[in-house]
Amino acid sequence: MFYDTIEIEDFTFDEETQKYHYPCPCGDRFEISLEQLQNGEEVAHCPSCSLIVQVVYDPQDFMSEEEIEL
Repeated sequence: MFYDTIEIEDFTFDEETQKYHYPCPCGDRFEISLEQLQNGEEVAHCPSCSLIVQVVYDPQDFMSEEEIEL
């Protein structure tokens, strides 16, 4: 069960780790990687607690150039 549903635009992107982050009520941050989004995943986990959120995004925005050419 999801704690919440969050738009990808509300996440912040870390270029270094290639992960999107969003604040978690426990004080840590939910995270989902760019690779996970490219694979169609929509669940961001908090590494410090058991909460998860559903990430709302357009999968086409995260397709690799190779997939777009197909």
